[in-house]
Amino acid sequence: MRIGFITLGCDKNTVDSERYLARLVGRGAEPVRDLATAEVIVVNTCGFIDAAKKESIDALIEAARLKEEGACQAVVAVGCMVERHKQELLDHLPEVDLFLGSSEMDQLVPELERRGVLGDPTVAHPGVRVYTGDLPHVRYLKVSEGCDHGCAFCAIPLMRGRHRSFSLDDLVYEARELERQGAMEVNLVAQDLAHYGRDLRDGVRVPELLEALLRETSIPWFRLLYLYSAGLTPRLLEVIGREARIAPYLDMPIQHASDAVLERMRRPERERTIRERVKRVREAVADVAIRTTCIVGFPGETDADFQRLLEFLEDVQFERVGAFTYSPQEGTRAHALVDDVPDEVKRERQERLLDLQRAITAERYERLVGKRVRGIVDRRGDRLEARAIWQADDIDGITWLDGDAAPGSIVDMTITGVQDDYDFLATQHAVVGTPSVPPRGRAGLPVVALTSIGSFGR
Repeated sequence: MRIGFITLGCDKNTVDSERYLARLVGRGAEPVRDLATAEVIVVNTCGFIDAAKKESIDALIEAARLKEEGACQAVVAVGCMVERHKQELLDHLPEVDLFLGSSEMDQLVPELERRGVLGDPTVAHPGVRVYTGDLPHVRYLKVSEGCDHGCAFCAIPLMRGRHRSFSLDDLVYEARELERQGAMEVNLVAQDLAHYGRDLRDGVRVPELLEALLRETSIPWFRLLYLYSAGLTPRLLEVIGREARIAPYLDMPIQHASDAVLERMRRPERERTIRERVKRVREAVADVAIRTTCIVGFPGETDADFQRLLEFLEDVQFERVGAFTYSPQEGTRAHALVDDVPDEVKRERQERLLDLQRAITAERYERLVGKRVRGIVDRRGDRLEARAIWQADDIDGITWLDGDAAPGSIVDMTITGVQDDYDFLATQHAVVGTPSVPPRGRAGLPVVALTSIGSFGR
């Protein structure tokens, strides 16, 4: 049976899709990129904010159209939005054949088997991951599931449950297989990386995980995404600062800088703590780039609160900042608060924040002109499309590189300029690493041959 996956939302969803697609391949399914040829279409939904929910519903409607007009025989909706709104979706989308929330994903294979979609288990393709993107050298490794934080605005615990760490052995095993598939950069992701290992009670935390990944693989780059500042322990910073294969980069969401807003948000940090930890990071990790995210227009946010945020950003000088306008999410603590900041004020504050950060980023980027740095090539074209080590995939701009190297190559280059606020111009000096050729599956997708997926489906 030909199966196509549509993955929406965050990188953690991408990991989920690749893991479950591998299970399906292990039961004789054939993954296809062209959805018009798929006999089963699985939509991995996102329910984080209203815009994501709309995108998920649109994708389901489009998949249902293919069921009417193409080869598709069944549409399956899985993931976060289904976890939160399953009954509503059942009531309003009868054309979808199966709904499975995040906590029900273990039923995907048995349900499709019961419906006659899958064949007998095979030995050739029971892998942990089947790659679904277009940059096989850039991969994501989800180290835990769920979240124990009680942020007032966030629905993640409602969709993903309490925090559960995957075992160190399983993660090392998976990282080795990603390397076999040609991974040159592996991004560690979780709702909060800092919580990794707390529930395992074996003494393993993020520093030990990083050291094991470095010891047991030859992957050139590891990058840390989604790490609360509370988890930036001296031991972790020592490992990041010491190891050249760990990118000097941290994605550290703060959400705000006004203590009054942070308290209403039920965030674990306050402005003074955030300042202290940013200072500690920059002292411990040479040439580090710090990315953060902020929410504007949270209930009760005054002009003074917002001004405090702007002053904080101007003072602290993050390399990059993402800004979102608050939208109430059903079931969260903040949903009970009066959404008293008008939408036009939210948008105006978002624009002001981004204008400020654009100037900060431009100034910090200009200081890098003339600096020799390491980068990774993503695509070939008239010029190479690459990223400096401070640029995470898909969110931090690109580096336009004059040179000649295959996608996935690690190169030394010199920054020669800044373009369009967030992109670098650079010239190549040398290629210092190239990816192995990944094995290919029947649909042209890399497939990992394993006999078990360990605890990842739990």
